[in-house]
Amino acid sequence: MECLPDVGEYVSECLQLAMLLEVSAYPKPGNVHRTADFGDTRYEHFLSSAVVVGGFFRKAAERGVLIGLGKLNPDRAEVGEIIRKAVGKISSWINSGNTVLGTLILLAPLAVAAGANLVKGKKISVKQLRQNLRLVVETTTPIDAINLYEAIQLAKPGGLGKAPELDVNDPYSKEKILKCKISLFEVFRIASSYDSIAAEWTNDYPITFDMGYPYFIKELKHVRDFNTATVHVFLKILSEVPDTLIARKAGKEIAEKISLEAKEILSLGGLTTIEGRKRLFTFDDKLRKAGNMLNPGTTADLVSAVLAVGILEGYRP
Repeated sequence: MECLPDVGEYVSECLQLAMLLEVSAYPKPGNVHRTADFGDTRYEHFLSSAVVVGGFFRKAAERGVLIGLGKLNPDRAEVGEIIRKAVGKISSWINSGNTVLGTLILLAPLAVAAGANLVKGKKISVKQLRQNLRLVVETTTPIDAINLYEAIQLAKPGGLGKAPELDVNDPYSKEKILKCKISLFEVFRIASSYDSIAAEWTNDYPITFDMGYPYFIKELKHVRDFNTATVHVFLKILSEVPDTLIARKAGKEIAEKISLEAKEILSLGGLTTIEGRKRLFTFDDKLRKAGNMLNPGTTADLVSAVLAVGILEGYRP
């Protein structure tokens, strides 16, 4: 870490590894993992997506390096374009719908922030990484917002619902964004009350840095197993933050009940006890039998961000 030959390559590898380890964690209740698929979205689709996006993370990190060196203004990071192009390339590689749109929204600015952190071979500082991340998201532009809208239209994610303002399917939304000069950060501020990923952007990534990351590191040191720590941080986030994808599909009350069940499983020891494991596998089956209605997909995206921070700092499976 003292002398990185290629910051872009290093950051890309860290973020790709985070994506691969997140989707491989099992049994990650209600989501695709290494022993379970959905009918139209399979484990290999997520693996393929993680491979395909590597070049885009590298480009984001390289822009971060330039920002860190003072050679590029933060508003020129163009994270919206990176997300759109990554989604477009994924769609040409897999025969499936959306796989990692939410993850890309969280990780693209993180790649820029990490690049800025690692200029001149510096070691990753989580505190500095978060400060850089805040700068990246707060300086996004209306063009970033337009690019994200186009990425969403390409990915066609399920459970999108209808937004009360600047709905992505409203043909006049993009026109209003440009006319009123509404940045991507401001778009996410509007959506933050009903979408956890938007709330991460506009509230300084609190789930990632304040809840998920410390809990993941604690669990990793305690259980000494990357898979167990990943599943447990998934349960921790789900237990405290009702999944907003489930809330949009099935209602807030059902999302809250699922969070309570996740909390109970953690209290039983999760994967570290016989009763916890039994309840966890039953929970996974229960959520999966409802099809995609009870898929905690937003929680999975947040876990990817948590793992990315840990891996960037140096933790390894």
